Amino acid sequence: MKALYRRYRPKTLAEVVGQEQVTSVLQKAIANNKIAHAYLFIGPRGTGKTSVARILAHEINDFDYELEDDYLDIIEIDAASNTGVDNIRDLREKAIIAPTKGKYKVYIIDEVHMLSKSAFNALLKTLEEPPEHVIFIMATTDAYKVPVTITSRSQVLTFKLADPSIMFDYLKSVAKKEKINITDDALKIVVRRGGGSFRDSLSLLDQISTLSDDKIDAALITKALGLPQQEAITNILNGYAAGDAARVREQLQTTLDSGVKAEVIADNLISEIVANPQPIHLGLLDKLIDVSRSAYPAVKLLLALSGPATAPAFPVAPAPRPRAALATAPIPAAPAPAKAAELSSAPNPEPIPEPEKPKPQLIDTNQDSAEIWNQILLHVEQNAPSISKYLQNSDYVFADSKLTIYAKKKFIMLQINKKLSVIGEILPDSYTIEVNDQTLNKDAEMAAIAEIMGGGEEVHIDA
Repeated sequence: MKALYRRYRPKTLAEVVGQEQVTSVLQKAIANNKIAHAYLFIGPRGTGKTSVARILAHEINDFDYELEDDYLDIIEIDAASNTGVDNIRDLREKAIIAPTKGKYKVYIIDEVHMLSKSAFNALLKTLEEPPEHVIFIMATTDAYKVPVTITSRSQVLTFKLADPSIMFDYLKSVAKKEKINITDDALKIVVRRGGGSFRDSLSLLDQISTLSDDKIDAALITKALGLPQQEAITNILNGYAAGDAARVREQLQTTLDSGVKAEVIADNLISEIVANPQPIHLGLLDKLIDVSRSAYPAVKLLLALSGPATAPAFPVAPAPRPRAALATAPIPAAPAPAKAAELSSAPNPEPIPEPEKPKPQLIDTNQDSAEIWNQILLHVEQNAPSISKYLQNSDYVFADSKLTIYAKKKFIMLQINKKLSVIGEILPDSYTIEVNDQTLNKDAEMAAIAEIMGGGEEVHIDA
């Protein structure tokens, strides 16, 4: 049995949903017999670029389109697997040969941005002087990687992610045809998780269709996909806005303990902020975007939510100052300059002392080493952000009141050493800190742990 995204793949331009800005142009071109010799389809994955390319290749040749058909005049090339110049030279040699059955020989090149520089140069020669019977349809998710010399010789059509309302109606019609009993709230989760991609959304609907023979609701999908409850997302954002760090950490830990990944929580927080933008939450977006890129996403998420809630600052033009009224009174004469003796006897104003910076609270070093390290990362993020990323990517060992940081590179070691006092602020005075430019030796780590545990030899148990 075919997957839903294959079963509902459109076979005509009229069946394509949500890409009218593309299909209307192509339909007019076919009706007026004004077919370009090269097309470049650009847009996010799952928006129908390859499907429309196949449909166009069939319609301009008056071929009936079936998903499994195989016409010699329609050649599909995966540029990711055929990146070399030899592949394109072979294409050029075969392109000269006339089509066997249709009017045109159509080359569909998927992920065209993956071609090498020499391959692009070889392709350019064909695009500059194409045979009358050859049409190129190129597709890419990364248009900026396609040389401008290729783009300028192609008709560029942009595909976009589907509007949520269009996607909701489309999925609802598919669910009805497939007899999938799903609530509107559950379907909205599918739409949100699909991210505007028809392929991803249909695949997700296909995946959850087997969850239950009864009605599929939002709670069932949330549990099955490992998504955070909406209540948890709301609590985290409300706690952040109120500056209640303890509440945020408690809710975040509960959600992580339930099996939801930090990246998924960050993604849901972003979706909620974008859907219901509040000034106090907007400053979070930059930090949340970085969570999925971090080597320690859970720590990065905690750091993002632990900072003070501040709305992003937008420049505001100052209000125009009222023009001063013309003076009518006589301007008083300037006072006579004071004598040097008078100036020397004038009392000097006492300087106002700066408020003393509160001393950071020391970490309880009886905790698990990972928890101590997380608290160090949080403190550094707030007080020395320039080395925060370096520490996140470093290894560490706690042993005998000593913290050893393995920075892996000399440059990173030097940067951390400049701000070492910040780390020392929250460790007891009995602790020493050493930073080196080495990579952590796991055997050395085990030896340090063994020493803490009172020594001992490694035991091997034979089977």
